[in-house]
Amino acid sequence: MEKQLTANKRYRNIAIAAVFIAAAVVCMVVAVCAGSVKIRVGDVPRVLFSHIFGQPRPDGIDKAIDTILWTLRVPRVILAFTVGASLGVSGVIMQAVLRNPLASSYTIGVSAGASLGVGTLMLFSVSFPVLGMFGYPIVGCIAGIGAITLAIFFASALDKNLSSNTIVLVGMVFSLFISALITLITALDTTVRQQLTYWQMGSFNMREWSHTLAVLPTALVLIIVLWTRTRELDILTFGDEQAALMGINVRREKWLLLYLGAALTGASIAFVGIISFVDLVAPHIVRRIFGAKHSLVLPMTAVFGGTMMVFTDLIARTVLPGRELPVGVVTAIIGAPFFAFVFFKQRRVR
Repeated sequence: MEKQLTANKRYRNIAIAAVFIAAAVVCMVVAVCAGSVKIRVGDVPRVLFSHIFGQPRPDGIDKAIDTILWTLRVPRVILAFTVGASLGVSGVIMQAVLRNPLASSYTIGVSAGASLGVGTLMLFSVSFPVLGMFGYPIVGCIAGIGAITLAIFFASALDKNLSSNTIVLVGMVFSLFISALITLITALDTTVRQQLTYWQMGSFNMREWSHTLAVLPTALVLIIVLWTRTRELDILTFGDEQAALMGINVRREKWLLLYLGAALTGASIAFVGIISFVDLVAPHIVRRIFGAKHSLVLPMTAVFGGTMMVFTDLIARTVLPGRELPVGVVTAIIGAPFFAFVFFKQRRVR
């Protein structure tokens, strides 16, 4: 009977995972086709095939459609999916390691710290002759790691037990402080005020292949590395003492996972700015559906987070004709009530 239940659960998870992946593909195709210029679904594979394999432009497809599809829409959608997947996976790591449902890169200050590092580069127009576009994700990784290190350092100074609630509280204060610094920077330099302000709110507008190809490999490598640590994540959820009894170096493993999660966030937002709450919402929904096993939760959160980001970006650029909202505003509208729901539910449980 137990084997039958296990088999049924496995088949159920496979079926739901297939639905998740199919929904992601459909959402990406719709996002590529929708916009101020409508593109037929049938034209998408033809244009992609011609560019990938170096073929001439397909017959019956206008040059403008070809340019819009390949130069603007496709890299934007892929970048949005990559960023959403990265933020979702980062949220899984933060919540598992800190054992707090409110923990995420956004709530503990990692996103703000990474944005300050990259925003400073933008302010001084710093370029990387050797690294090229990869310089910004690398700086984002470093800034994200620095931000989580400072947040935990200050939290440990306030609370010797280093409770996860203290870390989240310090992280949120840290985020507000960094946001104030970024606002100060934009106020002092009016030449980049509009660019930095809009970037701080999060946007995929005018992102091209150069941005996508700089973020995608970094994010993919970090997600794969984190996927190899799912066993350790499962063990850490049982508590530090139990993890130590099972042979885990708890302190080292926690720092490694937190640094990898922070680096993933920093790299993913290097070109798009602060995007909130995806890393909070996606892990909760996926865990509710698939359970707590991280070998399944982590990849499915990547799929769900990527789909969620593509969908919210589609709303941001189509809800108002002729205008585009910052995608960070849309995710905040969705995520803020969800944050309040999780917070008050946690208090009721306690």
